[in-house]
Amino acid sequence: MAKKQIGVIGLGTFGSNVAKELFKKGFPVLAIDHEEDIVNKISPFVTQSVVAEATDDSSLKQAGIADCDTVIISMGEDIETSILATLIAKDLGVKNVIVKCVSIWHSKIAVKIGADKVIYPELEMAKKLAQSMASPNILEQIEFSKDHNLVEIIAPKVFWGKTIKDTNVRNKYGINIIAIKRQVPFINNDGQSDIKEETNVAPGPDDEILENDVLVIVGKDENLEKFKKL
Repeated sequence: MAKKQIGVIGLGTFGSNVAKELFKKGFPVLAIDHEEDIVNKISPFVTQSVVAEATDDSSLKQAGIADCDTVIISMGEDIETSILATLIAKDLGVKNVIVKCVSIWHSKIAVKIGADKVIYPELEMAKKLAQSMASPNILEQIEFSKDHNLVEIIAPKVFWGKTIKDTNVRNKYGINIIAIKRQVPFINNDGQSDIKEETNVAPGPDDEILENDVLVIVGKDENLEKFKKL
């Protein structure tokens, strides 16, 4: 099955990086900005780059936005342009429109006019930085739903040498261990000692947790907060 085409409107730092990363992952990417220099610079790193005004429906239609399955609106601080681009993308029939927002009012307006998802990159980075400083053992945290998160956490010392069954995490802490990541030594093709990461997906009750293992856990926010304090 062919990967869905993604459009990115607004090629500032965030928009350019998103477009490039999606293209690296094999997605057909249509990158759009009103500045020709910016469009030319990103041209080698995306499928297609086009100079077009985000507030001009005929310009965006001609650029091919209507053929995209998903469009990411990334206009920085220009809220008015962001809102108009969102309206046009939905009017052209784009099924999934994601809008980068800079304020709560921006996001409320975007949702009201049809945005399927809003994101706050700066706020998310601030949260991650604060989280990493407050809980250094937390490597990654992803929101699953309103009340549930997925967290990558360095295995607490009290778990070392115990099986998942021994930890009784589900009953005791209300969380589930869905994977265990482990650094494993091996001999590479040059005959040198090296380290690789192995992931035990859906570990069983008798799988052991070792020092330096990374646990991928899922649970309610309140339970995860208690678990982080171990």
